[in-house]
Amino acid sequence: MSGKPEAFEHWIRTAFVEMNTTLENLYFARPNRAEVIGCGDSIKAQLRDEGHTHVVALLAEGNTGEGFDSAFSVLGSVGMYLAALRRHELTNPQREERSPFPEASSLALHVGASLGMAPRFATSHLATHNRARAGVRKSFTSLPDEFLFIDENTRGILSLQRAADALTSVVQLGVSSPVADVMFETAQRALRDVIKFNDRLIKELDVGRFFYSVRPYYKPYRVGRQEYRGANAGDFSGINEIDLLLGLCRANDPYYAQLLVDKMLFMLPSDQARLRDCMTRTSLLDELLALAGEHACAGWFQQNAAAYLEVCDLFGQSAAQHHDGLVKRFIEGPAAGLDQHNLQGITASGPPLPVLLRALEVLRDMRLAADRRDISTRHDDLGRLRSLVRGYRRPASVAAG
Repeated sequence: MSGKPEAFEHWIRTAFVEMNTTLENLYFARPNRAEVIGCGDSIKAQLRDEGHTHVVALLAEGNTGEGFDSAFSVLGSVGMYLAALRRHELTNPQREERSPFPEASSLALHVGASLGMAPRFATSHLATHNRARAGVRKSFTSLPDEFLFIDENTRGILSLQRAADALTSVVQLGVSSPVADVMFETAQRALRDVIKFNDRLIKELDVGRFFYSVRPYYKPYRVGRQEYRGANAGDFSGINEIDLLLGLCRANDPYYAQLLVDKMLFMLPSDQARLRDCMTRTSLLDELLALAGEHACAGWFQQNAAAYLEVCDLFGQSAAQHHDGLVKRFIEGPAAGLDQHNLQGITASGPPLPVLLRALEVLRDMRLAADRRDISTRHDDLGRLRSLVRGYRRPASVAAG
């Protein structure tokens, strides 16, 4: 990456961060931290105008042909710029039919279409593909709580990717393979790490700083006429690969299939390909149940089914921890203190908060294989498999959770 893309990248990593941080500290000192209009207007104008200069230069240059990395970086930079304009109320999809920043929209649309991604910044820009320079990664601000949020989320995502890779290896080895134990153990360790990183967020992240100074950069905004939802921590294929490979969720379930369709363009192209491939696989649960009738007493079946069940239990624990410990604590709780005006557009996903919370509860319960009759879960199938595994006990860490 060189020239104009590098200049934009440098601005995003320096002046952009400084201006956002100054604005956040001004907002946080106000009696009503949710009110940002009329505060720091000169800084907002500077941020808008400096970013606009970079955008216009890149738009005039067109496709530089420098490859995926350069284009992906430009998409992240223009996406973060538009997200900051949304956060500082220089744009708001609720009061506009189109973005008031046509040049930034054009650049985002051009680059997004060329990559096969949504024309806005994605989770991967601030997580798995957030390249550090001299120990510093890209961010909106230099607030310690934003760095904590980015870092622990990234550690969790990397761990879920490890678990997905391990389960993919089990599929390739065959669930009856005597060496599948290595990959089941790898998945279990990875999921324990996810739980550890979630726990650090729960204990160390400041609720007020997250809610008022970090979360607002993930709001929906318009690119051209279209409103795009905010980046979501689940916008990578690994977590859905785990859903599908374990069999806790199924691609032919209309509820879950819609979720996959909605998130596909928010993922890296390589993740999109992995997810499509995963959707064609038979789940490990269905394989084990098909083998149970003839082989339930075999040593390999007992060993691998028990290992599979432990992975399911750890994955369910991480899903419950995320929803009950993170979503409720850092979004639902503080949102209860907002008036109706400030509740509008509060969620990154776009729908009103109660609708989002119900959707997240459904996903949590699918991953838990909860005993619910109003949604499709694998509760009965997992119960059947547990009954076939002699002496199986849920791990102590899971039972405690």
